[in-house]
Amino acid sequence: MAKIDLSKYGITGATEIVYNPSYELLFEEETKSTNEGYEVGKESELGAVDVMTGIYTGRSPKDKYIVVDENSKDTVWWTSDEYKNDNHPMSEDVWAKVKDIAKAELSNKKLFVVDAFCGANKDTRMAVRFIVEVAWQAHFVTNMFIKPTAEELENFEPDFVVYNASKAKVENYAELGLNSETCVAFNITSHEQVIINTWYGGEMKKGMFSMMNYYLPLKGIASMHCSANTDKNGENTAIFFGLSGTGKTTLSTDPKRLLIGDDEHGWSRTSVFNFEGGCYAKCINLSKKNEPDIWDAVRFGALAENVSLFEDTRIIDFDDDSITENTRVGYPLNFIKNIEPSGMGPIPKTIFFLAADAFGVLPPISKLDMNSAVYHFVSGYTSKLAGTENGVSEPQATFSTCFGEPFLPMDPLLYAKQFQKRMTKAGSNVFLVNTGWVGGSYGVGRRIPLKYTRAMIEAAINGELDYVSYEVDPFFNLNIPLFCPGVPTELLNPRTTWVSKDAYDLTAQKLVEMFQENFKQYHHFPEAIIHAGPGGKVNNTF
Repeated sequence: MAKIDLSKYGITGATEIVYNPSYELLFEEETKSTNEGYEVGKESELGAVDVMTGIYTGRSPKDKYIVVDENSKDTVWWTSDEYKNDNHPMSEDVWAKVKDIAKAELSNKKLFVVDAFCGANKDTRMAVRFIVEVAWQAHFVTNMFIKPTAEELENFEPDFVVYNASKAKVENYAELGLNSETCVAFNITSHEQVIINTWYGGEMKKGMFSMMNYYLPLKGIASMHCSANTDKNGENTAIFFGLSGTGKTTLSTDPKRLLIGDDEHGWSRTSVFNFEGGCYAKCINLSKKNEPDIWDAVRFGALAENVSLFEDTRIIDFDDDSITENTRVGYPLNFIKNIEPSGMGPIPKTIFFLAADAFGVLPPISKLDMNSAVYHFVSGYTSKLAGTENGVSEPQATFSTCFGEPFLPMDPLLYAKQFQKRMTKAGSNVFLVNTGWVGGSYGVGRRIPLKYTRAMIEAAINGELDYVSYEVDPFFNLNIPLFCPGVPTELLNPRTTWVSKDAYDLTAQKLVEMFQENFKQYHHFPEAIIHAGPGGKVNNTF
């Protein structure tokens, strides 16, 4: 390996640098009796190490900043009073000050440095150097990103550097015009990220996703918040869009298919490729029966976040949401039995938009034409489930542009146009899948059983839904199949599952109006796309 010189980053006096540590060394460091606070790692009965992330058990979107400079000022989709997002501007002067805080925190102590790749496509991947002072943070990125070969490490030169100073605080944040003592900042020009006062591992993972969302589209490559799998022959690719808690990981981890990746992908002219080398699965209510592949991945080498252990047995209590509902387990992709080792697959034949509908009025599955596919891609409707962000304790209806608004540094229209181009050229079948509630809204109805959702997904991928009749939903302008193998017919139309049809109609109309209100910001879209959404005037039936 090349000699690691951190002084060029302004980090001095390192007492020891632990470089790309093994799982055995990480375990030793994580479980040291001298560890304190959130550095403590506890060995679980399954072999995975369990850690806590403190008050931040999810991302901190109000504390995300991008430096304003010549490169970013006209390319970044900045937050505004009219249309708010997570891209808060930071001056170059403030950036220098927060970076100084991080450098001071990381100097004169033992550090862990992990070099890894973001992106399975060797032509477009990003070489990333993570500098951290906590062993389990090194463990996190070791799991989540693609490990270089010994030969690649010999001449590894980072394209991007991440400084994780979670123990530090921006004490003078008010003076600097920041929101709090916490800061997650990006410099697009210098290719750097600074993390201060949050221990949540997802800030490193999603930080790199945000940067890929900036750099790849400039190269003509679609960047997507989705999971992907393919058949055992590596020929029939499916991709799954959806926010945390909608089932991306669960539904794409299919024993009958090969997993390409569970969260972040690029779509080039010839392939879909994973950004990551691991999975970051929600594990609240995880069971061996419902999710055997994920269950079996919770073993030595895996890192569990914010899950509870029974002290006497060290058994993980996956049903305990007292800390957060956003409990997570990260593990290398090869912990899953059925994977596509290249992290790549051919262009997708089937696309799924996943929405955990808390209102209980969206059909469990519906087929979209090209116009409605663009509409729902741009809308990115789901329910924000408890715990995925700070301050969210109950599900809330939300719209996230392109199913990844918090991670879009640029104008969403750019991502929408690229997706439309790829989708149209591929001739992909597109489905909207409700993984949320039926028979009533959240608190009254019930969650759609996973076995039925799996049956619908399988029928769509296998082409079985190409040959059934459809009816048009009068509220949402969606094509609902009248039959799906393995699914009770009465479940397919959500209105039939409600005791009170009047209550369904009122609730459905309420959600229609929410869709329409959200889409007003896209008033310049073609009329055919606008009318393809809920309450629209046109619909192409199948």
